[in-house]
Amino acid sequence: MEKNSRIYIAGHQGLVGSALIRNLQDKGYTHIIGKTRQELDLTNQAAVEHFFETTDIDYVFLAAAKVGGIGANSTFPADYIMENELIQCNIIRSSFKKRVKKLIFLGSSCIYPKLCPQPIKEEYLLTGPLEETNEAYALAKISGLKMCQYYNRQYGTNYISVMPTNLYGPNDQFDVNNSHVIPAMIAKIDAAKSADQHSAELWGTGNPRREFLYIDDMADACVFLMEHYDGTEYLNIGTGEDLSIRELAEMVKSVVGFNGELLFDATKPDGTPRKLLDVSKMEKLGWTAKTRLEVGLDKTYRYYLNHVK
Repeated sequence: MEKNSRIYIAGHQGLVGSALIRNLQDKGYTHIIGKTRQELDLTNQAAVEHFFETTDIDYVFLAAAKVGGIGANSTFPADYIMENELIQCNIIRSSFKKRVKKLIFLGSSCIYPKLCPQPIKEEYLLTGPLEETNEAYALAKISGLKMCQYYNRQYGTNYISVMPTNLYGPNDQFDVNNSHVIPAMIAKIDAAKSADQHSAELWGTGNPRREFLYIDDMADACVFLMEHYDGTEYLNIGTGEDLSIRELAEMVKSVVGFNGELLFDATKPDGTPRKLLDVSKMEKLGWTAKTRLEVGLDKTYRYYLNHVK
């Protein structure tokens, strides 16, 4: 990409999109394009096509998606598969018609089978059943990844896909029922602290193991790939390290400064027992994550206090 390239970020106000803007601006890119949901409904094919037809665009970061935690995915599967499929199809098709130079599609590590060997290599995709609670979202993301591969195969496009691990950081959604694990955990534990409660209750057994990537590292990896990678293989993005949800909760408890007890509701779903990505391909390309989990959690909690609570 040139510094004056016209770069469209779909989902520029979200967790990933806002981090992409920060990263691109820090690297000197001057022409970044974004549209709010009110300005452009990405599920509307005609509206998306009109936007691409009337806007000069060289590169596309497809970061727009309907996302949520276990509770939301379990409760609204039809919404998750439909909205994500519409967004992906509209943007990829319009990017092709516009002849954009390159597109990067952001998938998710939940695309992999529930009981994968660990750490998870890219080639494990479609080798087993998906985790039930987020199957609809995972199917949509698999479809987007495959769509990029098929466009490359049939039309010679340069569409790349990345599979990030669990993301967290500033501009996340801090909803105790529908958010991802870290923002939901921060909101719950901080609420217990503010109410001077003796305990905070969290979902599941606390036993599953997860890997977490700070959002600014994720954005840096995406920009790095747009600048340096033109291969057809999709790539895992993560830290290569995991911990149990119980260990994570203790770290959040320490960051928040909560002195009470952490209780785990084992009647709530755990999701996949373990999910750790093999990130050796990214390391061979020359990129590794930089932000330690305790540092990222502290930054995320400060954002929550200053902008959400």
